Amino acid sequence: MKRWLLLPTLLLAALAIAAYPRLHRRLHRFQSHRAAEAATAQIAPQLRDGDLIFHTSRSAQSRAIQLATHSPYSHCGIVYQEAGAWQVFEAVQPVKRTPLADWVARGQGGHFVTKRLRDAHAVLTPAALARLKAAGQPMLGHNYDLYFGWSDDRIYCSELIWKVYERGLGRRLGQLQHLRDFDLSNPAVQAKLRERYGPNLPLNETVISPVSIFNSPELVTVLNR
Repeated sequence: MKRWLLLPTLLLAALAIAAYPRLHRRLHRFQSHRAAEAATAQIAPQLRDGDLIFHTSRSAQSRAIQLATHSPYSHCGIVYQEAGAWQVFEAVQPVKRTPLADWVARGQGGHFVTKRLRDAHAVLTPAALARLKAAGQPMLGHNYDLYFGWSDDRIYCSELIWKVYERGLGRRLGQLQHLRDFDLSNPAVQAKLRERYGPNLPLNETVISPVSIFNSPELVTVLNR
C-alpha cells in the first residue's frame, strides 16, 4: 500500500484505539443504568416513604471509609416517592434528590440494601412523614462536607439521615462517635486524612458513620439486592 494511503488508515486506527476506553465506559454506564432501572422497577412495590438505602460508593473516598469503619457500605440516603417516582434524598455535591435508578446505578455492582424503622407501620404516619421531609428541607442544596464536621454548614450522607430522623421524629439512628473511634491505621485511610486535614486531625469531632446507622437496632432490613 502506498504511504499516502496508509497514513489515513493508521490515523483512523489510532483514533479508534484512543476512543475505545471512553466508549467502553459509556457502554458500561448504559448497561448499569438499564440494570438499575429493571431492579428498581421490581422493588418499587416493596418500598415505603422514609426507607433508608445503602450501597458501596465508587467515589474517591469510599475505600477509606470502608477501611476505617470495617464495612462495605460507604454511602446512604432516604427514599421518598414524589410525583409517582422514587427518589433518594442524599448528601452528595450538593444535597439533593436523585432518581432511585440513578442512585442504584452509581453503586458498586448495582448492589444495595434498604432498611426501615421496626415500628414504621405505626410511626410513619402521613403527618410524621411530612415532619421528616420538613426536617431535611433546610439542608437541601447545602455543599457536601468533605471534612465530616457536625455543623449544618456542610452535610455528609449519614449525617443527613441522622439529623433528619432526629429532628423530624426524635429518633436517633446509630451511635454517635468521634473521629478517634474509627480504625485510622490503614495507609489508605491515613493518606486521605492527610489530604483533608494536614497534620491537625480533629480527633474529637462528632461523627456518625453509614455502618452505625446500618447496624442500628431501630431498623430492620427490607431488601438486600
